Amino acid sequence: MEKVNDEQTFRALTSEEHITVAVFKTTWCKDCHYIEPFMPDVEKTYEGRIRFVQIDRDDLPDLCAELHILGIPSFIAFYKGSETIRFVSKLRKTREEIEQFLERVVQVTTALL
Repeated sequence: MEKVNDEQTFRALTSEEHITVAVFKTTWCKDCHYIEPFMPDVEKTYEGRIRFVQIDRDDLPDLCAELHILGIPSFIAFYKGSETIRFVSKLRKTREEIEQFLERVVQVTTALL
């Protein structure tokens, strides 16, 4: 997963004409560490359809405030600079829930084309 450390790069990547899912995390978040072992396989499943980028909430607090990132990990899908759908919950996210979200991302974005 590509790590993004500045707002300019984030805005450039999320403005492109393909789906980008931003995963907002932190180093101290136990639920963020929980998803790390299976996320590479999830990324492979969606290779060519979704680009994944990772943002550390503590590194870009102004961007996270703008996007109303309160809980982590948070997943937000973007297409051509606009948010299409997000997955946020106070509960630990399972692989199944993340994959269901990603399927919705593909469906919603396809409907926008």
